[in-house]
Amino acid sequence: MPMAHKSIAALMVIISFLPGAAIYLTAQTGPPTVQGQTGMPANPGAGRASVPISSGALRNPGLTAIPPDFSALKLAPGYLVSVNVLDDSDFDGNFRVDQQGDLTLPIIGPIHVVDKTANEARQQIQQKLQTDEILKNPQVNLNILEYAALEVTIMGEVAAPGRYPLFAPRSLTDVLALAGGVTPAAGNEVLISPQGRDSEAMAVHYSRGTGSKSVEGTVVHPGDTVQIKRAGIVYVLGAVNRPGGYVMQEDGTLTVLEAISIANGTTMPASVGTIILLRRSPDGTAARIELPLSKMQRGKYADMALRATDILYVPTSKVKAALINSQGILSAATSAGIYAGVVY
Repeated sequence: MPMAHKSIAALMVIISFLPGAAIYLTAQTGPPTVQGQTGMPANPGAGRASVPISSGALRNPGLTAIPPDFSALKLAPGYLVSVNVLDDSDFDGNFRVDQQGDLTLPIIGPIHVVDKTANEARQQIQQKLQTDEILKNPQVNLNILEYAALEVTIMGEVAAPGRYPLFAPRSLTDVLALAGGVTPAAGNEVLISPQGRDSEAMAVHYSRGTGSKSVEGTVVHPGDTVQIKRAGIVYVLGAVNRPGGYVMQEDGTLTVLEAISIANGTTMPASVGTIILLRRSPDGTAARIELPLSKMQRGKYADMALRATDILYVPTSKVKAALINSQGILSAATSAGIYAGVVY
């Protein structure tokens, strides 16, 4: 290795350990030059752009990668492009798309290019030169030098909530993977709120247990907000081996017998003749329902589906079942630990 190259390498190592040193992800820019009608790259790997990334991006290598279909990538404010007109250097230079979505070029003036592909922007410049009778047969090259990725906000029950760069629309599955996937407490509903588009928030049913076509077919756009709601929680308290709150996972359903089962069953002193179900009403009050657990277990009484925030209380005696008040059960529920129990 020549001495100059060794010095440069040593300097780069020193800089990388300096406090506060910026971290960059080098991403291929795809086609460096858009020329002619096809817009295909002359050398796909030629151009590279340095894009700052956050700690969230470091956990997810490649999240700022250029989409496979580069020709569909739309220009946005902040993009830096180079323009070259064959045989006329007066128009050559590097230009950044401003906040209004315009490229301001010498002699030509501003050209609105936001939401246009690189090839469409090249054609606009070429047409402007001809329409204004500046050049008769201009040959325009346009090269994207820097990308300004928009972000998608991912919040709720995911491993790493935050804002992540998103260059182009992606499937909901890919977007959830950017944030490390969903947590065990995730429910079966994902809410997608668009930004800058005339449409309302969209709710998508999500389940880890089955391959949902609706999830695979759902597209998230740059600027959108994706919220993964928490699953409903059912509390199982009293004389059970593992009292606490249990997440209603997968399809969001849970019955009385299933809830008792995932709480590891009842203890020896439990009185299973009658247990108590507290169910909140829309007005905030709690309705008290007595259920014959022993008959349910023997198949002589229909199992009952639970709702989110329901509280099951298993007493230790018939006397205690009669005397225990609803407020005492509600107070116990507020301090109960929450578990992600999977129901099969």
